[in-house]
Amino acid sequence: MAEQTPKKRIAIFGSTGSIGTQALDVIRAHSHLLEAEILTAQTNYQLLIAQALEFLPNAVVIGDTNRYNDVKTALAHTDVKVFSGEAALEEVADFDTYDIMLTAIVGFAGLRSTLKGVQKGKVIALANKETLVVAGDIVMQQAFENRSPIIPVDSEHSAIFQCLVGEQRNPIEKIILTASGGPFLGKKPNFLVNVKRDHALQHPNWSMGAKISIDSATLMNKGLEMIEAKWLFNLQPEQIEVVVHPQSIIHSMVQFEDGSMKAQMGLPDMKLPIQYALGFPERLKNDFPRFSFKKYPQLTFEEPDYKTFRNLGLAIEALKTGGNKPCVLNAANEIAVWAFLKNRIGFLDITAVVEKTMAKIPFIEKPNLAEYFESDGEARNFAASIMKM
Repeated sequence: MAEQTPKKRIAIFGSTGSIGTQALDVIRAHSHLLEAEILTAQTNYQLLIAQALEFLPNAVVIGDTNRYNDVKTALAHTDVKVFSGEAALEEVADFDTYDIMLTAIVGFAGLRSTLKGVQKGKVIALANKETLVVAGDIVMQQAFENRSPIIPVDSEHSAIFQCLVGEQRNPIEKIILTASGGPFLGKKPNFLVNVKRDHALQHPNWSMGAKISIDSATLMNKGLEMIEAKWLFNLQPEQIEVVVHPQSIIHSMVQFEDGSMKAQMGLPDMKLPIQYALGFPERLKNDFPRFSFKKYPQLTFEEPDYKTFRNLGLAIEALKTGGNKPCVLNAANEIAVWAFLKNRIGFLDITAVVEKTMAKIPFIEKPNLAEYFESDGEARNFAASIMKM
């Protein structure tokens, strides 16, 4: 009789968001191989309770301490341990009981728990790009020292990662990140000035959370991905290119020194890169819809419109400058996107807030972790002050 392989135990940090819920779909479909060990949520305690009752993880964390008793009471008849508050995220990240940490907490908030997982030498399935945007040098250095493998979950970085399997000895000439162009592809500022929240949330190809949907509409998402790619794949800024590919079938490409290119293709579905990261190095069988060339007779490519979508240019500036600039860019953007989602500022104001904040916050060439946290706080306060929030 063949020995049964032990299940991979997955800790999902941010289990109630778009990535987290899709990851649980993957675990549900492959319950003979994967199990949920830790689930965390910030405010959505009702969904967290439902997930915990279905998957019976070892532990759950509810970030909102006011909801601790609700969760505790609902799970009292189970063996699920219940924690709450921000510090609890680091506490459960320090557990030895999981194999893979899926980092799906949105924004800067995911940094501390991710670092803890890296320090434990865990496999990190990275869906939180802001962690590397803010402190990529520190995170990657610690990943190297603790032998913590980082497998990207972003569809573009997963594509690059997949193209590089088996190519360890072959240097990359450049990578090409594909962008859908978002819902406002081809639009000009006179149109964008009147864009409202609900319009900006309607992405043509991908189903995503609110923050990333707005970042996709402003092209900031692609800028953050360029910064993330620099750290993940150890690249220089000039080795990272962006091309607009409205069909979102080619998820990204790698060009090698002989001029040949590899691309990873497939229908736009975030479950695929999530499943790839959780199953790696195996590819797990699934029944997802398959791509058909008949339905896509044309795949098209064009240059991004840097003049209209100035966020992409600001992100490239942060990428080239380095230091704490990407951290400041990210913090200002998070605050501006939050304000836009609350209908406090207009669509084009997001870029203005980011630009002013980048100009204001003092530059630090080689920040330590404490200085990254300070830069983040200063940038948020300044961004909020110029919006009179």
